[in-house]
Amino acid sequence: MLVVVSPAKNLDYTTPVATKLFSQPALLDDTQSLLKVCQTLTPADLSGLMGISDKLALLNAERFATFKMPFTSENARQAALAFNGDVYTGLDAGSLSAADLDYAQQHLRILSGLYGVLRPLDLMQPYRLEMGTKLATEKGKNLYEYWGLTITNNLNETLAEQETEAQPVLVNLASTEYFSAVKPKELNAQIITPVFKDEKNGKVKIISFYAKKARGLMARFIIQNRIDNVAQLSEFNTAGYRFSPEQSTATSLVFVRLEQDRPA
Repeated sequence: MLVVVSPAKNLDYTTPVATKLFSQPALLDDTQSLLKVCQTLTPADLSGLMGISDKLALLNAERFATFKMPFTSENARQAALAFNGDVYTGLDAGSLSAADLDYAQQHLRILSGLYGVLRPLDLMQPYRLEMGTKLATEKGKNLYEYWGLTITNNLNETLAEQETEAQPVLVNLASTEYFSAVKPKELNAQIITPVFKDEKNGKVKIISFYAKKARGLMARFIIQNRIDNVAQLSEFNTAGYRFSPEQSTATSLVFVRLEQDRPA
């Protein structure tokens, strides 16, 4: 089983890391080619391209300009410990055991606009480049065209390394923006997409903030419990969520949390 999640816009490069172990991103050659394009952009270009403030645009122009190779523990940080959004609050990688981190390294992947695919312990330098960015390169008019089949091929290589008698399973915990970089028809796996709904004012619906955190909680559940088949996914009951078979399908597993069960 392989799990994919989205990155986060917010980053944390100050909190002490929980492990000294690290690895290098597999697609760094592609990253460096993309970086050369990014380094030609002015702060004004970045502001218009990504719809961000002048302050954020200047920060990211400086980040692109100061990328240093090779990545080391002094100039970079492990991806799962650097991202700092709602998904990563749920994942809470910093509190995973050494054995859990090792398992995550084999079974969790982070999709990225700049790095393509990251393992949890892959070093990365700070950046902001969302997958939906319409950045023109020699490969096309946006990042989806830039990455093409590269991300899907990388995921297939990882799936092929996993020992399983049944069809491999990919658990999609990424956003639509990021999973759109994967080519489902070319992926050698059954794709399962968990959906998280919360009750609010008597109505059950997807609430973005809660759903993002739940994706991280599900990833953590899979890692800590060494989940290796689809049936076991329905046992997820963290933070008050319960599997809803009547709302689920063979490829979409729905989990519902009632308002009364939501942690304070």
